[in-house]
Amino acid sequence: MGVGLTTGSTGGTGDGADSDTDSGAGKDIGSGAGNGPGSGTDNGDDNATRAAVEAYLAALNAHDADAVAACVAEDFVNEHTSSTGQSRRGRAAYRAALTGFLAEFGDLRYVPEHVLVDGARAAVPYVMTFRMRSAGDRPVRIRGVFLFTVAGGLVTHRTDYWDGDEVRRQLA
Repeated sequence: MGVGLTTGSTGGTGDGADSDTDSGAGKDIGSGAGNGPGSGTDNGDDNATRAAVEAYLAALNAHDADAVAACVAEDFVNEHTSSTGQSRRGRAAYRAALTGFLAEFGDLRYVPEHVLVDGARAAVPYVMTFRMRSAGDRPVRIRGVFLFTVAGGLVTHRTDYWDGDEVRRQLA
């Protein structure tokens, strides 16, 4: 039994962070044959996962803390791998932190390079840009990767891989 992934670009932004024009949108890039349970290419699950992830990213890009929180499950886990990030458990704790996060990271924008979906899981390499308010609105641009797990149309787990030292270097 093979594992398949569907990919797609989320569209261009004109900031140079866009993926190739041949993004492979909707292509199965796995070695599995067919669709359905266990194949990794069940388009129903893939479509629901993609929709949940895209709604979450759109809410972040809109700087709408309530909309972001509405995209995550009650028992949501927000895991940061960077020593400068802070992990949180639960929608309420996550929502409580969002207002400060969105205020500190002015003009926050996540530009996905791809959205790779496999059933209830998704991987999203991204370019994140923002202006660090506490550093005099200095601009920062970093690359990272989100890993998502989705159930019932809500994000249940998000792991964020990014380089905190790169942020410090840009602000130095």
